[in-house]
Amino acid sequence: MQYLRDLLEEYKNGLKNLDEVIAELKVLPYKDIDFAKIDHHRTLRQGFPEVIYCPGKENNEIVAIIAELKKKNRLVIATRADKSVADYVLSNLAGSIYHKKARIISYGEFPEKTTNNYALVISAGTADLPVAEEAVITLKAAGIKTETIFDCGVAGVHRIFNEIDKIQNASAIIVIAGMEGALASFVGGISGCPVIAVPTSIGYGANFEGITTLLSMLNSCASCVSVVNIDNGFGAANIASMIVKQSKD
Repeated sequence: MQYLRDLLEEYKNGLKNLDEVIAELKVLPYKDIDFAKIDHHRTLRQGFPEVIYCPGKENNEIVAIIAELKKKNRLVIATRADKSVADYVLSNLAGSIYHKKARIISYGEFPEKTTNNYALVISAGTADLPVAEEAVITLKAAGIKTETIFDCGVAGVHRIFNEIDKIQNASAIIVIAGMEGALASFVGGISGCPVIAVPTSIGYGANFEGITTLLSMLNSCASCVSVVNIDNGFGAANIASMIVKQSKD
C-alpha cells in the first residue's frame, strides 16, 4: 500500500510522468522472475507483503526473491532460514538482518506501530521460544504493538498470575505450547479476546512431534480458542495482526 501511495505522490509532484506510472502499475499484480511469480499485490489485498518460506529454495533464489519484493516494499521477511541460508543472504544483501532465535531474515525498515492496541505472545517453556520469536518478529513486521510473557507453562502456572492485566487488555493473544498444550485453555478461560493456539513439536514420545498437543488444543473447552498448525508462529501472527488492526482503540 505504501509503495502505491508513494508512486501516486511522485506523479502528483511531477517526479514521474503518466507513462512511467502506468508502466509501474502494469507490473504491480505480480512479477515473473522465471522460478517464482512475485505477488506485489499481497499488501493491497491483505495489508502485509508476500513472505518467503526458505526451505526448499536455493540460496540464490531466496536472494533474488527478496530483492524483487524490496522494490515495492519497505520491509521484506524470509522465514525458517537456517544459519547457512542467513550467511548467504547477509553477504549478498547489505543491511539485511538475521533474527537467529526466530529464524527470520529481515531486509528493510520495520514499520511504525499502526495502533495502540497490542497482541500478546505467551509461551509455555523456553523450548518454545523459536516459535514464539517467529510470531513476535512477524507481528512487528506488520506494525503491531507486541507484548510478551515467556516461560509460564502450567507446570508452574502461578508465574502468569502477575500478568493478568496484560492478558485481559490484549486485542489478540497467541499462546504457544508443547507437551499437552494446556496453557491455551487456561489463557482462554481468563481472557476476553481471541486466543490463537500454536502447538509446538516439543514433547516426549507419545507427543508425536506435536500431534498430541494439536489434538488437545483443538478440543479446548475455552470457546475463544482457535488453533493453527504445529510450530506455525508465523501463521498465528498473521491472524493476530488482522484482529488487532480491526480492533477499536
